[in-house]
Order: sequence, then C-alpha cells, then structure tokens
Amino acid sequence: MPFQKHDRQYDLVVFGATGYTGKFTAESITTHLPTDLKWAVAGRSQEKLSQVAAQCKPLNPDRRQPEIEVCNLGHADLDALAKKTFILISAVGPFGKYGEYAFKACAENGTHYIDVTGEVPYVARMIKKYEATAKASGALMFPQCGIESSPPDLITWSLASAIRSRFDAPVGDVTVSLHKLNSAPSGGTLASALGLLDHFTAKEIRASHVPFALSPVPNPSPRHPPRTLLSRATGLVTIPTLGLQTTCIAAATDAAIVERTWGLLRTIPGTKDKAYGPNFSYREYMKPRHWLHGILIHYGLSLLFFVVVTPPLKALVRWFVYKPGEGPDVEVAKGDEIEYRGVAEPDVAGPVAERAFSRCWYAGSMYYLSGLLLAQAAATILEEDLGLEGGIYTPACLGQGYIDRLDGAGFHFETKIIAA
Repeated sequence: MPFQKHDRQYDLVVFGATGYTGKFTAESITTHLPTDLKWAVAGRSQEKLSQVAAQCKPLNPDRRQPEIEVCNLGHADLDALAKKTFILISAVGPFGKYGEYAFKACAENGTHYIDVTGEVPYVARMIKKYEATAKASGALMFPQCGIESSPPDLITWSLASAIRSRFDAPVGDVTVSLHKLNSAPSGGTLASALGLLDHFTAKEIRASHVPFALSPVPNPSPRHPPRTLLSRATGLVTIPTLGLQTTCIAAATDAAIVERTWGLLRTIPGTKDKAYGPNFSYREYMKPRHWLHGILIHYGLSLLFFVVVTPPLKALVRWFVYKPGEGPDVEVAKGDEIEYRGVAEPDVAGPVAERAFSRCWYAGSMYYLSGLLLAQAAATILEEDLGLEGGIYTPACLGQGYIDRLDGAGFHFETKIIAA
C-alpha cells in the first residue's frame, strides 16, 4: 500500500529510541513496517542511537536502515526535528516532565504524533493547550497509544461495532477485564507513577479523572450499575461472562481515553454512524485468581496510592526499582503475557438474549507490545486515508484498519455475539 504523500525528509522518527520502550519500538518498525520506509531514531546520544540502529539491522538486513538524529530536550531542537518528519513517535517520559516539548512542536508544525504516555493529567493539559493549534496545522495527535490505553479502547470499539451490526442499535454498558497479566513494570512506568504529584497538582489529577473529563462533549447521564457496600469494601464484583473481578490499576487511566473516544465519535464529521450511544458507560476490572487474591489487589492498590502521596516513602521506593530507561531482562520478558476480555450490552428497550464479547491477547514482552502498538499506529497513518482533520485523537479513531494490522503482527483480536 503506498504511503501518504508528503514533503518531509522522513516518513517516521522515533524520539527516545534509546529508552526501554523506544528500543522495542525501533525493533518493531524494523520487523513489521515496509522496507522502503524513510525513518530515523532520535535522542541525545549519538553513540547510543548508533547502538540501537546496529541492534536492529540483523532483524531485517534488507530493509532501509534508520538515520541518526541527535536531538536534545528543548523547543528549538524538537521544532527542527518535527519539521523533518511526517510522523513523530515519542517515547520520552515521564511525559509530565519531558513530553510537552515534542507535543508542542508537532502540533505547531503539522506533524502527526503518537506517544506511549499513561499520564491522564498530561493528556488533559495537552488537549487544553494545543488542540486548537493541532486543528489549525492539520496534525493528527494520538497520545496514550501504548498498553495504556490502546487495548481497552480498541476492544470497546470492536464491541460497539458488533452491537451495531447485530442489533442495529447503539452500545450501552461496556465492561472490560484485564483477564491475564504476567509482566513487571519498566523504570519509565514507575517514574511516571511515582512522579505524578511532582508534575501535576492534586486538583489537576482529580479533574482529569472525572468521568468524561477528556470528552469534547459532556455525558450528562452515564449509566453505572450500582455496587453494594460489600463490593466497595472488598473491590470484588461478579460480571456475567467475565466472572469474579477486582479493582484494576489501569481502570481510571483507560476510562479517560475510552470516554474521550465516545465524545469524539459523536463530533467528528463522518463518524456519527460509529458513535457508541447516549447511554454509554464504561467499567474496567481485573481478573483475580480467587476472592482473597482480589481483596489483596484492592488494598494493595490503596497502599500504592499512599506511597505515591507520601514523599519519604516515595523516595525510599525509588532506590529499589528500575530507573528510567531500564526494565525487565529482555529474555525474561519474552515470557510475559496479557489478555483483555470485554462484554457489551445493546442500548435497547427491554431484555435481550444476546450480548457482544471480545478479547485480545499477546504473548511476549509488554513493552515490545507497546512498541508494536506505536509502530502499527504509525503505519495506519502512513498508509490509510483516515478522513480525520487536525486534532487530538484516541487509538480507536484509527479504526478497524489499525486492529487488523495489530492482529496480523501478533496482537490478536476476536469479537463475537454470545448468549446473554
């Protein structure tokens, strides 16, 4: 499939290619994207960037090798880099500290942008500051396009599509479960979590996580099924088809993006036929091994929150975890696995005998999966006419073509209608 026409030096640049996720992104591009891609790896160290390029070459010796772009963190350097490329992938975090330079440069220069942040307050801040700029320049901006929060966003999109196809109706309640997770966090992920209050006020954090806070239009009456006092106290809930569930660490982060998708699909010209519906609601949980495990997860996350808001404890934890740029041993991480499952109800009057079910799964490093998600998002922008004007979007706005690319690259999706 031919690339979109442009007059830039590069089709794609990976900024932060020497970091833990950045290296995996470069590897995924080398392995999966077209061999005639004009691309570059960018960062502060010429030596480290050359090492990344050398490590990628044996993965696909016949492909065009990446150029090296030495680029410091600053408006002048990022502005110059953004002007050279059609798409920029940013893997430089924590984004609350370092991310704005690249985001601003891309929004101002009409450069399409993808990142791997999981920091919702950062995304809220970027929307407020740069959405009008991106609309004016034509830049398509896709933050939170890695593990946080592509899989839940794409599952929700798939469920809504199945509901429309089967029932000719909008989707109502959607519940997603992090059904299986075997992985350890990288230093960048830990730095983002531990440093959240270093870069954002408590008011910003709270405001960005209010339901539908990132949506371009309000949802005045989302339906949220009630939970009992026991469920609130233990974190446990039982969902038909999904079984026993507990509190999920990524629930609020993912919900912010899914709910923004709901609003975008209601407002983007040409996508109203894909809109989820006025009574849409989203919940996300995690599958525990048993009820005691579920309670321990629930209260463990409360303890983690206490650590994040307590400076002495936070400083102590930083001594014992991976530093930014580091992560689990690559060979060990090959044994990682992840699976999401989701169910959805049609928004129709009266009871229904069927519902939509979807799952997506991947075996291998979770950070390679993030690199895969970023690389395939870039390929979708490069090769498909998305029909989008400039603005700040979500992974689901890349549509079915993005899901199909991911499925072909090893991150598999399955969606069907089942008995309720």
